[in-house]
Amino acid sequence: MLSDSAFCFHLHCDEDGILLLEVNRMLRAGGYFAWAAQPVYKHEEAQEEHWKVDKYDTIVYLDCVLSLIISEMLNLTTRLCWELVKKEGYVAIWQKPSNNSCYLSREAGTTPPLCDPDDNPDNVWYVDLKACISRLPENGYGANLPSWPDRLQTPPDRLQSIKLDAYIARKELFKAESKYWNDIIASYVHGLHWKKMKFRNVMDMRAGFGGFAAALIEQKLDTWVMNVVPVSGFNTLPVIYDRGLLGVMHDWCEPFDTYPRTYDLLHASGLFSVERKRCNLSTIMLEMDRMLRPGGHVYIRDSVDVMDELGEIAKAMGWKVTMRETAEGPHASYRVLTGDKRLLRG
Repeated sequence: MLSDSAFCFHLHCDEDGILLLEVNRMLRAGGYFAWAAQPVYKHEEAQEEHWKVDKYDTIVYLDCVLSLIISEMLNLTTRLCWELVKKEGYVAIWQKPSNNSCYLSREAGTTPPLCDPDDNPDNVWYVDLKACISRLPENGYGANLPSWPDRLQTPPDRLQSIKLDAYIARKELFKAESKYWNDIIASYVHGLHWKKMKFRNVMDMRAGFGGFAAALIEQKLDTWVMNVVPVSGFNTLPVIYDRGLLGVMHDWCEPFDTYPRTYDLLHASGLFSVERKRCNLSTIMLEMDRMLRPGGHVYIRDSVDVMDELGEIAKAMGWKVTMRETAEGPHASYRVLTGDKRLLRG
């Protein structure tokens, strides 16, 4: 939902509505867009004074501007093939079409145009906004999803379109990842008392299909999870969203766009053994420290050959560090580093 002021005329309707085209790209087939158009200045005396006209003229002016904006929005959304399904007061709700038939039946020369057939709407990292309409998949992928919570554990259609370096069936891989993380989180809940820690803001720094976040839900942990898909791997964001989870793509050799002291728990599985080929491990660890709240926790599962270096960096940052073996035992190639960020630096 978008709550907006009169200045949305410039933000959304200029340049052939390029920002609404980005909204259209993000919406799944049949998705909804809600817009609250009431001017924010209408009843604010300080802002009315800014216009240097009397109160009556100010309201009349803003109502005229609002009428123009609504007219422009209706024109643009019609060309986007959105259907106006509800309008009440200053709130309007549109629905995106479920296929490309409306787009293809528009008159020749209608703007904005359709994107090229080879355009990839899933290509999201360092990509400029495009003044064209993203086509919907002809196979219907991303449109027909089970209702929540069934979609959380159902392999989505778009799983088949993800590029992977795998030799087993994708659905089997999806189910194996889900079981793997459910077993691990169950052990954390019972052995490490995760429910008592009352995590709320959680980040999975290498999310894969979102199995870690799904396992937290299955174990009834009341958390909000940001699933991060590193740009160094395959883009699994479509699967994460189709499961009903949230996620972003990020390059861990760069800062993460968030406020400091935001997360209660940071989780990284296999991240450092991959990213050490691209950037300094201490840089990622320092970024984790910036994002982590005082009193927050870190769980890193990674190969043995990076754990000593990670442990030294964590201690140097003042974390309380514990190195644990995985369930496979002392000869396993993976270990777990747990770190607690102390309230006071000593």
